[in-house]
Amino acid sequence: MGPHPAVAAIRLAVRRVLHDVLNELSELPHATVGRGRPGCGHTGARLATAEPPLVLVACSGGADSMALASALAFEARKLSVRAGGITVDHGLQAGSGLRAAEVAVRLTEMDLDPVEAIAVSVGRDGGPEAAARDARYAALDEAADRLGAAAVLLGHTRDDQAETVLLGLARGSGIRSLSGMAAVSPTGRYRRPFLQLDRQTARKACLVQQLPVWDDPMNADPAYTRSRLRHEGLPALEKALGKGVVEALARTAQLSRDDADALDAWAADVDASVRDESGLLDCTKLYALPPAVRRRVLRRALVTAGSPAGSLFARHVEEVERLITGWRGQRAINLPGRVEARRQGGRLVIRQG
Repeated sequence: MGPHPAVAAIRLAVRRVLHDVLNELSELPHATVGRGRPGCGHTGARLATAEPPLVLVACSGGADSMALASALAFEARKLSVRAGGITVDHGLQAGSGLRAAEVAVRLTEMDLDPVEAIAVSVGRDGGPEAAARDARYAALDEAADRLGAAAVLLGHTRDDQAETVLLGLARGSGIRSLSGMAAVSPTGRYRRPFLQLDRQTARKACLVQQLPVWDDPMNADPAYTRSRLRHEGLPALEKALGKGVVEALARTAQLSRDDADALDAWAADVDASVRDESGLLDCTKLYALPPAVRRRVLRRALVTAGSPAGSLFARHVEEVERLITGWRGQRAINLPGRVEARRQGGRLVIRQG
């Protein structure tokens, strides 16, 4: 008799990702993998027949990440992969250090190695949720670099994807926000095997395997936007529109990602053609571009000049775009990262001041 359907589903999802990682590694030269190689993410990892590649799981102790850790532990034993685990202590609740230590023990009991519990200091930039996320990814990046991990697995599910799409829609920040989370990050480091699985499948897999699960009270705290959306917003939508809202939103994410990737590629291709000999953006040539492509060219230029991508919103880009499409002698526009954009002599001058 085979495993429970929920367990089989999570293992299959992880098996596919591990095969992807191994296939990508097999295509690399049989030498040290380049640090920060585009599209790879195997930072500092060394291809060697004596030591299989290391894949880490980021585990909070919740149902999604515990299910992911169990599937990684099971599948890694069948493949040429070493499996390790990282749990991050954000220090935002009493006893968080003890809980992180408990999660590390559970991961060790699954035969994951290495296993680390990493304490971080959470700042305030962007609000509590964004600050915690930034601190968590910084810790995961540091651990992956130090341990030479080929990939880091994250436990986001289809439900998380639906919430991300709705949050992007509420911000009105364009098709890229509607594309949600990528199954594979641009560098190839982060992988999300469960984006096609619902949260209930992960929880059921933990139940039938008798895996202890910690339910973070912050996930039910109405002070946090995502929590309100999860417990109030999505149920209200399903009540009004019927079942299938989560699946439809996840499908919207994939379609939006395909469109956004195509538009980003178009913008990258035309970037050089809309600049003059000195490298400044030509306003007349920018005006001739489709708006979706023009805004992407502008955003790329602003980020290159030093404006932080995470702080650069659609409204900022739209203000700069008006220097092209609605020029009336406006003054320079101040943007995040102390970047300034001004129109001068038919050119768009973007500099950090």
